[in-house]
Amino acid sequence: MNDSTITLRGYVGADPIVRTVGDVSVVNFRMACTPRKLNRKTGEWSDGVTQWFSVSAWRQLGENVGRSLRKGDPVVVQGRLTARTYINKDGLEVNTFEVEATVVGHDLNRGMTSLSRNPRTLAAATAPEPHEEQETDPISDWRAPGADPWEQKPETSGEAEGSPETETSEAA
Repeated sequence: MNDSTITLRGYVGADPIVRTVGDVSVVNFRMACTPRKLNRKTGEWSDGVTQWFSVSAWRQLGENVGRSLRKGDPVVVQGRLTARTYINKDGLEVNTFEVEATVVGHDLNRGMTSLSRNPRTLAAATAPEPHEEQETDPISDWRAPGADPWEQKPETSGEAEGSPETETSEAA
């Protein structure tokens, strides 16, 4: 593969737009990257010229981006870079940079976020893994339902606040 891969760090310039092409989801958004430079003589930081990139994310990644990102969010994007030149309506030649994202995430240097895993279908959860006869993947255990220590566990009817059993037992 001879694609140019790039990692960008910046901010989402506008809310992502989710659309469907055929039967595949794609999300598009603009991303602004402004380099900061330190003037060693004065010790002061200054902003460089802001660079804008068009980002597209396909399929499940695109759906997750559409649900997760909003204008102004700090993000890190990795993907394939392409440069395109076209003539705009004023007759000027314009160069654009487009990234087909393979990875998109919040920039955790700028804040905190939490992850909500995509729900697995019943068929995918019960289907045998292709390498199941071999040694078990030690990381796969955290994917099992209930194995995540931070996962919200459903309350049983006896533990639920305000459940009919609790109310009737208190009233008696």
